[in-house]
Amino acid sequence: AILLSVLKSLTTHLEQEGATLEAILTTHKHWDHSGGNKVLKKIYKSCRVYGTSRDNIPGLTNPILDKETIKVGNLRFHAFLTPGHTVGHVIYVLEGNLPSIPACLFSGDLIFLSGCGRIFEGSSSLMLSSLDIVAALGDETLLWPGHEYAQDNLMFAASVEPNNPAIFNKLDWVLHQRHEKHCTCPSTIGEEKEYNPFLRTHSSDLHEALGVERQLDEDWTCFRSRVLEEITKNKHTAVKVQGMPKVYCT
Repeated sequence: AILLSVLKSLTTHLEQEGATLEAILTTHKHWDHSGGNKVLKKIYKSCRVYGTSRDNIPGLTNPILDKETIKVGNLRFHAFLTPGHTVGHVIYVLEGNLPSIPACLFSGDLIFLSGCGRIFEGSSSLMLSSLDIVAALGDETLLWPGHEYAQDNLMFAASVEPNNPAIFNKLDWVLHQRHEKHCTCPSTIGEEKEYNPFLRTHSSDLHEALGVERQLDEDWTCFRSRVLEEITKNKHTAVKVQGMPKVYCT
């Protein structure tokens, strides 16, 4: 019912604007991100459906490769393969025109405001590599995630790193936004580096808060992967204890 409502809203908006749907950039195969592809393709016959062939993307017409550039009208998107949540997960970065227009990251379920997608088809090391792609983007890049999980994610971040003031400053703002029934998107990559624990595996403050130490001969990347695994373990435990719906296991 929710999906049908979204599709109806989309088609109505396009009709009001006198526009047609030229392309769908699919991040991954899960129904809440790709379930409308075939329906929209029936309505807009010439619409192109992008995604990777590694995922079973409904209605896929244009399989893409890592670091491929996609042009839609005057827009240019760069696709990056980011496995971990699914084996074929992709993120899309819309080119900006600084200083007036920043780049935009459409992250699907890889990363949310202060959160990260659950690892369904990968490992901590694989997910870390995907998160490092995000961390390498410009700090001014706007983050447009696939879900509104900001409040729960920041509450978890506060439990993991209780001495990080950036978390509580952002949480105060998010609580106000949600009270007013406003969206919390977008944040920026620069902001995420300050309070998103999944992008802070390099942080000594986070290591201390988690109680994890690097072993003498441990590779730095392997250690960071272990930190990510510890964060993920803590998140899953928090979800079980708080009795959140499964959808919040991010």
